[in-house]
Amino acid sequence: MAKTFNEKALTGINFTIVLYFLGIYSVYVFELEHIAIGVVRELLTIPFLVAQLPLLYIGAKRFFDNEKISSLYVLSVSLLALCAILTIGSFLL
Repeated sequence: MAKTFNEKALTGINFTIVLYFLGIYSVYVFELEHIAIGVVRELLTIPFLVAQLPLLYIGAKRFFDNEKISSLYVLSVSLLALCAILTIGSFLL
């Protein structure tokens, strides 16, 4: 089976998704209203939300299958799991 992502790319994608949702939360907390922010939020929220679960699965599978993983990779998968719990959990409340 061919590997789809290497560890470095997966780490970067995980951190990008986590930082995006952290940015969305910051926009909400600080009540920033701008057309450009709204456009970016509308365009990227659903794709990033949908991408969380498959990337979390890929990251966890690689984490448990591989013995030699960097601590940055473990941090990115952990933060993505926390982000997925918080974002998907927000729909259930």
